[in-house]
Amino acid sequence: MVQNIESLIPHRAPFLFVDEITSYTKESIVGYKTFDDKDNWLKGSFPDLDFIPGTILIESMAQCGGAGVKLLGITDGIFGLVSIESAEFFGGARFGDHVKFVVENVRLSEKIIKQQGTAFIDEKTILKASWMCVKIS
Repeated sequence: MVQNIESLIPHRAPFLFVDEITSYTKESIVGYKTFDDKDNWLKGSFPDLDFIPGTILIESMAQCGGAGVKLLGITDGIFGLVSIESAEFFGGARFGDHVKFVVENVRLSEKIIKQQGTAFIDEKTILKASWMCVKIS
């Protein structure tokens, strides 16, 4: 659905980890990321396993949530991740996997965004996390 993620959040390659947002409502946001050759620099974290670091998956999910909130037009400005309240990993992602993020909006205001989400590969849950972002400009 939405392809120009760079118009929604300030992140740029190589630190842009959302390919598309496919739906967004005040309740939830759905987006996707496939880590491919342009993300080769991440392979240094687990060179023998071809594994995406968990922190990058959390960042990707938070970027997805931020892009969706921007599409909703509820907040204005740039928000930064200030806390990861919880994170549970149930599986990993490898290069080439098509990761689906389903982000729930817990609180949306002019200054604070609180969200939680689940990451899936082929409908199998690999990550659940919750986080908060605050307006930085």
